[in-house]
Amino acid sequence: MSDQSNQRPHEAGELPPPPQAERRPFDVVAHGDVRTDDWYWLRDKDDPEVIEYLRAENAYTEAVLAPTRDLQEQLFTEIVARIEETDLSVPVRKGDWLYYGRTVEGSNYGIHCRRPAGSATGDPSDGRFDDEMVVLDENLLAGNSDYFALGNLGISPDHRHLAYSTDLTGAERYTMFFRDLKTGLDSHESLADTSYGMAWANDNRTVFYVRVDDAMRPFQLWRHRVGTDPADDVLVVEEPDDHYFLGVSRTKDDAFILCSLDSRLTSEVLVLDANNPEGEFCIFAPRQHGIEYGIDHDRGDPDRGQGGRFLILTNEDAEDFRLLEVSDDQPGRENWREIVPARSGVRLENVEPFRNHLVLFERQGGETQVRILGRDGSESTLEAPEHPSTIWGGANPEYDTETLRYEYTSLITPRSVLDYSMDSGQSALLKRQKVLGDFDPAFYRTERLWATADDGTAVPMSLVYRPDLVRGPGGQDGGAPCLLYGYGSYEHSVDPTFSSLRLSLLDRGFIFAIAHIRGGGEMGRSWYENGKFAAKPNTFTDFVACARQLVDAGWTSPEQLVARGGSAGGLLMGAVANLAPELFAAIVAEVPFVDCLTTILDPSLPLTVTEWEEWGNPVEDEAIYEVMKSYSPYDNVRARHDDGTGVRYPRILATGGLSDPRVGFWEPAKWVQRLRAANPANRVLLKTEMSAGHGGPSGRYDAWRDESFVYAFILDALGLVDTLPMPLPTA
Repeated sequence: MSDQSNQRPHEAGELPPPPQAERRPFDVVAHGDVRTDDWYWLRDKDDPEVIEYLRAENAYTEAVLAPTRDLQEQLFTEIVARIEETDLSVPVRKGDWLYYGRTVEGSNYGIHCRRPAGSATGDPSDGRFDDEMVVLDENLLAGNSDYFALGNLGISPDHRHLAYSTDLTGAERYTMFFRDLKTGLDSHESLADTSYGMAWANDNRTVFYVRVDDAMRPFQLWRHRVGTDPADDVLVVEEPDDHYFLGVSRTKDDAFILCSLDSRLTSEVLVLDANNPEGEFCIFAPRQHGIEYGIDHDRGDPDRGQGGRFLILTNEDAEDFRLLEVSDDQPGRENWREIVPARSGVRLENVEPFRNHLVLFERQGGETQVRILGRDGSESTLEAPEHPSTIWGGANPEYDTETLRYEYTSLITPRSVLDYSMDSGQSALLKRQKVLGDFDPAFYRTERLWATADDGTAVPMSLVYRPDLVRGPGGQDGGAPCLLYGYGSYEHSVDPTFSSLRLSLLDRGFIFAIAHIRGGGEMGRSWYENGKFAAKPNTFTDFVACARQLVDAGWTSPEQLVARGGSAGGLLMGAVANLAPELFAAIVAEVPFVDCLTTILDPSLPLTVTEWEEWGNPVEDEAIYEVMKSYSPYDNVRARHDDGTGVRYPRILATGGLSDPRVGFWEPAKWVQRLRAANPANRVLLKTEMSAGHGGPSGRYDAWRDESFVYAFILDALGLVDTLPMPLPTA
């Protein structure tokens, strides 16, 4: 096969060779096995040669895709034209205030606002209210920074003080500040090097916050009193076990502060009366290996003889979790009582208490559902109007209410905010995401397909497409262009949700599909368990099975099929590229975890030890080492087929973030070098964000431009640069 066979015509003979990083062999040794890594040195971002190399790769990628610049601008224009840039969220009541967010045309970040409850309602024509108070304007905080992220945002119980934290590098180490909302002035002190999670005590002056260790593991809980010197802050809890993450929150009824200690397999919760911030946290139930639990508090109604109780969501004796209760004055494990038993095929994911109801968030048959239990014994379920779809709880900060805020979406229905009366059983639509232009969901179709994995397991897929452009299996020769997305790790569910950005592909005749593969949580806890540790290869073969199903059924063809995934989903992309390169025309691997074995062998790297309960511990377990080595994308790049012919990989776009604390920027960089070394004909591009972390560009306009760039790569790879979006048919 010619070296030019998967280049676009404008590439052939017009570009210099791609950057080559010097080979500096380094042996990685474990269990007597030696793996030679020629590009191990690229992990040192303090080395000027590393930065020079990354910049050279960025320049090369820009040069290769230079002919798509007009397309990128066209896609960006399309995306922005569908978005209501000046917009207002649905206000949420907490106490005497209504809290909401705003965006303003031309501004990259959100504005957090409030106004007195009971004042005028409705969206004002200019996007703001006369009695509005700006709580925090992220645009002012971001200033001219290349990157900005808001970590925590918490209002004190008396609504007088604000705690917030910011990150200007993407490294996810935040600085916390405090603001007096009556005067609008920030307190003089700041807390450096904080992490996600904070909780106010009921004295309205004490804040509990989290710090991370050198490996980016949240491990300490500190107490600060607003207005005092941070040097006087008190370390309240420290978790010494490297397997555990520490977090902090308040119970729904504001009665307690919770310090959660969670590994991937085991949980422990410490409890403190929110009225006694200088008291000691007490263990609710000691950790037991393999037992997960989380708690909330339901204060009940003493006037009706309903005492306070803790609610315990646990997997003890229930693979897919069950709900227990215990009186808060006798919380010992011997007094726990089951109130919602485990149900076969139903994953109980969360519970939220209200004065007269319990709201259960569940997953059944690969879809989400909401079940409401009344104290009077009544039961109701929020029905999804279409399938596949996604429904979840919205912002519900008030305990004493009969109204449940929830949200709903599907691949064709924009995000919708609704209020449900738990007394009457009626829902009211408050807002549906506005899509400007000629968008009409009636002209798009979504459906659920199933693929059969190698071991016979049925794997669900969610699809969306325009039936006037895509006629379905057998309806057209060769099928349609298709983008197949996957993740499949950490029990994370990639549920079907709407994206107005995606319309730029759908209106060019694309199918968009999500492969709900094992390792995710879409089909319950067993779905996750069968895609981790030694069973991790199921994740990759499931995705390949989904791709083959789309091809074999005539939906698409290998020449028109593109795969996309990020982070652990980027590992998936690397693995399927090795397993079935012939199935895909192109692959987008964003911040990909492709050098997973080397990383998980190195406990000095951020988060490695905590990851052992997700991937296994290859340091101590030789069998896990061999499993990881068998699928590690970097270790399994193929140069030759069994018959001796060269392996040709799909066109690949890999991305990274220089400040990424989750997936080292060097992983995609090394992978790109090894792919090119295996076969110079492989067309592989690397784009590294030099001022961002794991999530890529932080501003919304920057994120939209980044998506336009990815879409342009996909269209270019399929030879569809000149394809224009088709208008919707007339009714």
